[in-house]
Amino acid sequence: MGQEPRTLPPSPNWYCSRCSDAVPGGLFGFAARTSVFLVRVGPGAEAIPGTPPFRVIGELVGHTERVSGFTFCHHPDQYNLCATSSDDGTVKIWDVETKTVVTEHALHQHTISALHWSPRVKDLLVSGDEKGVVFCYWLNRNDSQHLFIEPRTIFCLTCSPHHEDLVAIGYKDGIVVITDISKKGEVIHRFRGHDDEIHSIAWCPLPGEDCLSISQEENSEEPEIPNGKLIAQTPVSKGCYLATGSKDQTIRIWSCSRGRGVMILKLPFLKRRGGGIDPTVKERLWLTLHWPRDQPTQLISSCFGGELLLWDLTQSWRRKYTLFSASSEGQNHSRIVFNLCPLQTNDDKQLLLSTSMDRDVKCWDMATLECCWTLPSLGGFAYSLAFSPVDTGCLAIGVGDGMIRVWNTLSIKNNYDVKNFWQGVKSKVTALCWHPTKEGGLAFGTDDGKVGLYDTYSNKPPQISSTYHKKTVYSLAWGPPVPPTAFGGEGDRPSLTLYSCGGEGIVLQHNPWKLSGEAFDINKLIRDTNSIKYKLPVHTEISWKADGKIMALGNEDGSIEIFKVPNLKLICTIQQHHKLVNTISWHHEHGSQPELSYLMASGSNNAVIYVHNLQTVIESNPESPVTITEPHRTLSGHTAKITSLAWSPHHDGRLVSASYDGTAQVWDTLQEEPLCNFRGHRGRLLCIAWSPLDPDCIYSGADDFCVYKWLTSMQEHSRPPQGKKSIELEKKRLSQPKPKPKKKKKPTLRVPVKQELCDGNEEESVKESSGPAENGVSDQETEEEAREPELPYGVTSAVSKAVICTPASLGFEKSKVTINKVTLLKKEAPKEKPEALIKKRKARSTLPLSTSLDHRSKEELHQDCLVLATAKHSKAEPKEDVSADLEERFHLGLFTDRATLYKMIEVEGKGHLENGHPELFHQLMLWKGDLKGVLQTAAERGELTDNLVAMAPVAGYHVWVWAVEAFAKQLCFQDQYVKAASHLLSIHKVYEAVELLKSNHFYREAIAIAKARLRPEDPILKDLYLSWGAILEKDGHYALAAKCYLGATSAYDAAKVLAKKGDAASLSTAAELASIVGENELSASLALRCAQELLLARNWVGAQEALQLHQSLKGQRLVFCLLELLSKHLEEKQLSEGKSSSSSYNAWPAGGKEPFVERVTAVWKSAFSLDSPDQYQAAFQQLQNIKYPSATSNTPSKQLLLHICHDLTLAVLSQQVAAWDTAVEGLLRAVVRSYDSGNFTIMQEVHSAFLPEGCDHLRHKLDDHQFPTTPAFKSLEAFFIYGRLYEFWWSLSRPCPESSVWVRTAHRRMSSVEQNQQVDNVSPEETDPKASQPEPSRTPELEVRLTEEGEQLLNACKELFSEKHAGLQNAQRTVAEVQETLAEMIRKHQKSQLCKSTANGPDKNEPEQEAEQSLSSPHNQCKEEKNEPVSLPELTKRLTEANERIAKFPESIKTWPFPDVLECCLILLHIRSQYPGFVTQEMQQQAQELLQKYGNTKVYKRHYQPLCT
Repeated sequence: MGQEPRTLPPSPNWYCSRCSDAVPGGLFGFAARTSVFLVRVGPGAEAIPGTPPFRVIGELVGHTERVSGFTFCHHPDQYNLCATSSDDGTVKIWDVETKTVVTEHALHQHTISALHWSPRVKDLLVSGDEKGVVFCYWLNRNDSQHLFIEPRTIFCLTCSPHHEDLVAIGYKDGIVVITDISKKGEVIHRFRGHDDEIHSIAWCPLPGEDCLSISQEENSEEPEIPNGKLIAQTPVSKGCYLATGSKDQTIRIWSCSRGRGVMILKLPFLKRRGGGIDPTVKERLWLTLHWPRDQPTQLISSCFGGELLLWDLTQSWRRKYTLFSASSEGQNHSRIVFNLCPLQTNDDKQLLLSTSMDRDVKCWDMATLECCWTLPSLGGFAYSLAFSPVDTGCLAIGVGDGMIRVWNTLSIKNNYDVKNFWQGVKSKVTALCWHPTKEGGLAFGTDDGKVGLYDTYSNKPPQISSTYHKKTVYSLAWGPPVPPTAFGGEGDRPSLTLYSCGGEGIVLQHNPWKLSGEAFDINKLIRDTNSIKYKLPVHTEISWKADGKIMALGNEDGSIEIFKVPNLKLICTIQQHHKLVNTISWHHEHGSQPELSYLMASGSNNAVIYVHNLQTVIESNPESPVTITEPHRTLSGHTAKITSLAWSPHHDGRLVSASYDGTAQVWDTLQEEPLCNFRGHRGRLLCIAWSPLDPDCIYSGADDFCVYKWLTSMQEHSRPPQGKKSIELEKKRLSQPKPKPKKKKKPTLRVPVKQELCDGNEEESVKESSGPAENGVSDQETEEEAREPELPYGVTSAVSKAVICTPASLGFEKSKVTINKVTLLKKEAPKEKPEALIKKRKARSTLPLSTSLDHRSKEELHQDCLVLATAKHSKAEPKEDVSADLEERFHLGLFTDRATLYKMIEVEGKGHLENGHPELFHQLMLWKGDLKGVLQTAAERGELTDNLVAMAPVAGYHVWVWAVEAFAKQLCFQDQYVKAASHLLSIHKVYEAVELLKSNHFYREAIAIAKARLRPEDPILKDLYLSWGAILEKDGHYALAAKCYLGATSAYDAAKVLAKKGDAASLSTAAELASIVGENELSASLALRCAQELLLARNWVGAQEALQLHQSLKGQRLVFCLLELLSKHLEEKQLSEGKSSSSSYNAWPAGGKEPFVERVTAVWKSAFSLDSPDQYQAAFQQLQNIKYPSATSNTPSKQLLLHICHDLTLAVLSQQVAAWDTAVEGLLRAVVRSYDSGNFTIMQEVHSAFLPEGCDHLRHKLDDHQFPTTPAFKSLEAFFIYGRLYEFWWSLSRPCPESSVWVRTAHRRMSSVEQNQQVDNVSPEETDPKASQPEPSRTPELEVRLTEEGEQLLNACKELFSEKHAGLQNAQRTVAEVQETLAEMIRKHQKSQLCKSTANGPDKNEPEQEAEQSLSSPHNQCKEEKNEPVSLPELTKRLTEANERIAKFPESIKTWPFPDVLECCLILLHIRSQYPGFVTQEMQQQAQELLQKYGNTKVYKRHYQPLCT
């Protein structure tokens, strides 16, 4: 598998004439998106023996847009230099060793389309752009020359390898020009023959024209007259051949000496061989060439479908070619090839590297024409990663280019053994999940809501579920079937069904046996089982616990719900995140302690990760759902949203997280400690997976189109970068579409953008598919890529946005403008000239044609009279000639009969329509009485007006109703929805009007109409409120959304949505609202959250006010009160973290000299009227059910204090009702919490405030009330003495011990012998972190004597010498050490297995060495033990013995923690070594015996030995 990091890079850019290159020695580079990736090939790649010799070694980062050209410097002493051109308008020169820019220029004004580093002049770089401008840039003298040779689009250019001044340029229209740059770009030759784009130009590697025996007569169809002007004495006089490849499907070879073409090679139509692509789809061609340096009679070219051909130029008339990789099936590219570049490795192998539209980089051996290796790449965001639980090491990657990659990471022969699956996908792959037991069963979900199931072991297309999500599939999970799928016998249903969560907030259950059947929305089951009345939250994540009994659903409001099978009974809701939950992950089941499998980590759009321990909830199976608001562990450090989480399968409680801050972070969750941070990605991370085989190895994917394999041990940083990382800003900058001067056309996708220079990644065929039909989309994959909106540079996204927004925004602008005009006219009364003009303007005639005919010459008018007289007075039928005359003189219809009048109206009407005056036509029809016809014509032409509709009733009721509906439709097309709705109301279509407004998001208007016109209980009204509320909630308008939910009598949702913002003011309002509507439980939880928020701001008054709302929070008010008094007490003693002046304390009576507990109870009595035992008991009941997680050294101090005060409140309440045993337990819990968190100061403060006189009064109270002296009391007393012991020792350790409670100091003289003895006796530091203060030698003139208190304290220390506790602690230490050793052995074994599988390579010993190194970490056993490896049976035996010893101890001892007995022994021995008279012989002996008996771990031995010598 290999221990080195690995990269799956982005795809090489498409449609560029030169965007990959290589230099001898084995360095290859290709442009991908905005950067260049470098690959070391050959012996220098340090690949594992047996695997292909290549490695991705780095990236050149600096361009802000697509890189369109890449070329190395091919001069032996400058192989480290290369150049890139980009759509950002710059050409940059790089040093690949340092990966930095040496220099750059931005001379081009237009898109750069070609770039080449001169093979003859070591500092000359030639580039050309789309407008035909060429720049020559001399690097060393920073000088440039501008050449404008032809006003055509340059497609490719290549400098001559034989003459330093010659450059061949290929244009889009098929012309090829050879120019001399020393003569200001004078054209030496102009070759005409191709009739389409020139994709590639290759000079013959040999100068002169002797290498090919081409007779003068050959190719007689070529014109004899040279196209170019052949000037005498030019450098070309010797001549040279030039080969060009064009989109017209031909390769032409030109002779420079003759100035014409000498050979044409037409590409053969080859039968596609297993390319796996629809053969009916016509793919556009790209014809690239390479003329091998050592084989001038051969030429390599690409072909139609990705094949490579080796042409034999000696037999051109026979068109002879050899196909690369002809023998082995499936080795060729499956799509067109863009670039070919030769590479000579350090071991002198001649290789050829090719980049293709199939997203593979292939390496070919020129000796055999076989493919040596393939480097796959990604053409989209890496959305999802999943390791197969069955086929170990098989990693599936869901990519935004519409393909799933399955990477066999364990392949011995091939580091990049990747298979592609594209059939039936046709969209971005956003979610993946392997079947837990079925080999090759891979479920996938896509951006367009599709869910499918692949069998990766067969070539069949996937099964697709017939039920689609309306939006993106967020996540997939396999879990046990729940009703209705769960009905039926064992054999009638699958053991596991597939659950999918979509962007619309629905979770569907799909039956894998019947994907064609309907999938079930589990919300229905949840609603029925838990009889929920309110709106269910929008689901965003689903995760099943590994045992299949518990399902977690993450929601948009940040809550997580825990359900139990078989009927999804809701047992718990976690209100922790307050933003959309992105990821939930359950700890694996094979931890060293079974309770670890109840740990559930979750990440949301907030940057904090929470870990919850759900053991108690799941095992207690509560009747009604519990709400959890305290996390078990909190992991803070990321600065942007969390997208993915994965537990290490090799460790206990180790988690890795992926974040939008661009980094991945490994955490020790049990200690809340960040371990290492990976910063290799250049984008936002989207997915992460821990290698199932290598504990050190993690895979991550991001929106930089990369998947990285990285090692935790090789990371420099331990925590995420703080503050806004530059990546966020860079993202924003890159996503801003740059205003380009050349894009003056309308922003629509139909504009045929230049396809050739399009980026070869997610946006490629947006542009490609808009070209002419022959360049149509190549197949299903590209078709889908056409919709990819993930542009790194926002090019097409800007375009599509513009398209969508145009109608609405234009309409709005227009209406604004017209309003302004009207108001202007009204305001400026004196300037009435325009209005006067308007009034004077003559109205347009309704019968203009008739009028004009009545204004003809006198003769014509006389003739009219005669025709009219004839028509009117012919007694019988008018003669034919009269009828013809009347036909011609239609305006006489005014004076004859009705039929002729109708004829006249018809002619006039047509005239109006042709001249664009439909309103006049309608008027004529009205006169005629044909109103129905008018309305129909106007409706068909979309020309109905208010006027026409107002007249419609004339034609009858039905016509009027029909006209209003037609007008409403027309108004909708014109985006005048409100007006359309008003018209629908006029015909009493209230529901239709409301629906119309709703569907176009005019909720305010829709609700106004519905409320005014419908019954109050009509369900439409509620639906309107809920729909509008959901949209407002999504847009962050929480207060308005809450009003909507209240309108829909959904008060619960109103309170929830108000609380979404999470600030104190919102939470307070939400709590009050919930209280008003009777949702007391919700109100209480919100009020508590509000109080906790105010607590962080040290606003004590506000916190108490928030808690006042609820009687059920009385207990919490007591806790907060005690916390406030304790904080004030600490502040007075100047002990608290920061002496905050901003604290707003409650105006409670200040404490006098009375003890702290009495002050607390006095305030409780005065502020909360708490004085009867019943009240104390009730408060105690409220609080005792709340359990907080144990503390760690990373617990924030404010949180720690709150938890300690909770325990202390319980203790004080118990004292008040004389329940002294529970009082002791509460006090002990508070002390242990401060001890666990390493906060010695707080522990001592708790002692001094609550046990000012020591533990004796508690012992008396326990005796008085006939309580047995409990183990809890013994532990409490021990901790008290332990704290005092440390204080005593520290007082002695000062440079000059002063008189104190424990010691008196007096001056005396001291002999030098005694001084020496004392200096020698000063011993090394203690083990405990709290004790690790150095002990400077004391001033010898002081004599130190014990006081009575000091003696009492040292005598009391006997209580600490508990043999039972020492034994228990020793057994527990043994268990922990053995488990650690076992875990280390497993890791070591896995590494050695991996090592064997990768042959006997140079890495063979590394895992052992690494294991040794990791074993020698201070957390593990001592060095001596490690050098003598312990066998597995021996370890198992030790573990069993230790567990048996632990089992023998009574529960009472195991329940309550006790200070470390051996630590206390060491401190006493330390004191004795400084002041021999202080510790009695008996105590010294007891301490030494305990240390000898139980101090068998090295850490104790190290400190114990110097004290005994």
